[in-house]
Amino acid sequence: MATKTITVTEEAYERLREMKREDESFTDVLLRVTGGEQDVMKGFGSWADSGLRGEVETAREERDEDFEGRQDELLGH
Repeated sequence: MATKTITVTEEAYERLREMKREDESFTDVLLRVTGGEQDVMKGFGSWADSGLRGEVETAREERDEDFEGRQDELLGH
């Protein structure tokens, strides 16, 4: 794999270092924080196993069902 050398300020370096996990390289950090994925839960890191994703999905499903029910009532179904 080809590599490039970049120059960053001390402040930028410190911020990256603080975000770096034990098992990550700086390249890993940069790829993680600049990834193009639309997964809003991705940034929660240590919350990954907290069950929050399931709670959010359940709430979303309940909201969608409620919306559909209200829509059916308004349309007389």
